[in-house]
Amino acid sequence: MNKWHWFSLGIVAGTVLAGGFGFATAGSPAGQEAAVSNDAPQVELAAAGATPAAPYAAAASDAAAPPDDDGKLRILVLGAHPDDCEIRAGGAAIFWSDLGHHVKLVSVTNGDIGHWQMSGGALAMRRNAEVQEAAKILGTTTVVLDIHDGELMPTLENRRTITRLVRRWGADVVIGHRPNDYHPDHRYTGVLMQDSAYMVSVPFFCPDAPPLAKNPVYLYSYDNFQRPNPFQPDVVVSIDGVIERKLDALLTMESQFVEGGALGYRDPLGDDPADREARRQRARERFRQRFANVADQCRDKLIELYGPEVGSQVRYAEAFEICEYGSRPAAEDLRRLFPFLPEKKQ
Repeated sequence: MNKWHWFSLGIVAGTVLAGGFGFATAGSPAGQEAAVSNDAPQVELAAAGATPAAPYAAAASDAAAPPDDDGKLRILVLGAHPDDCEIRAGGAAIFWSDLGHHVKLVSVTNGDIGHWQMSGGALAMRRNAEVQEAAKILGTTTVVLDIHDGELMPTLENRRTITRLVRRWGADVVIGHRPNDYHPDHRYTGVLMQDSAYMVSVPFFCPDAPPLAKNPVYLYSYDNFQRPNPFQPDVVVSIDGVIERKLDALLTMESQFVEGGALGYRDPLGDDPADREARRQRARERFRQRFANVADQCRDKLIELYGPEVGSQVRYAEAFEICEYGSRPAAEDLRRLFPFLPEKKQ
């Protein structure tokens, strides 16, 4: 054979060997295999000089599920980045966990470009450490998937990952972003959540994870975007009694809310400890105002759920919209799933 025959045979052999040893094929999203592997994913250390560390998050397939029959609710919150779950549902998470229910917060990406001075594995590990500290305050289980920040796509592999998470947690309620949002990771987290809503009950989709006998209730978390359709507050929770704990949890995320996250270069933080503390306090008050705005914008629903006397006085709130793709709860179902709501109007 001439050299071209040998060359062609070499290509074929190399392809077969690569497939046999399980090398990633071109076009696979970064971190995707780690999200569904039986081994906990390693952080990809992109920062110059960084060295490998212990796994920083449980794989989706290995995340511990709560007991099957302990009579408690199982809540799964999906956020695009390590801070989104805590912002959007941290207050409700406190209420559920304080009542002994099981709450898992999942960051679908690892947040590895969410800072203006650092990135890669070093930032991913830092942001995971921040949300784990927040979890201690909120009383939740928190998992960060090893998918690059800014690169989430609604692929079949990611649909499987989310479906497995919902099934293995045995979720009664799943909460996530709406698919109309300013950030592509937010939008695609919402799409992936929607795509799992039916598939969690289909036995031969992801047959390695037992299907759920009943579709969970799927909810969107609050946003203020108006097009193509505005947020509809179907459930609004007063978080007045836990607002300080929620703010404490959010302020563990200094990379985002003190140092400015990805856009911190617009107003860079210096070395002055007094400036850092002042920024912490400003961040706390901005969040306080944010959750006050939610209460004001959802006042009618608060009055409907809590009665005029209480509902009109609520200062801080979180709000959720029912996704049509999951189970459609009646009013009594919502009070069972949100057991901290009053049983009847006051």
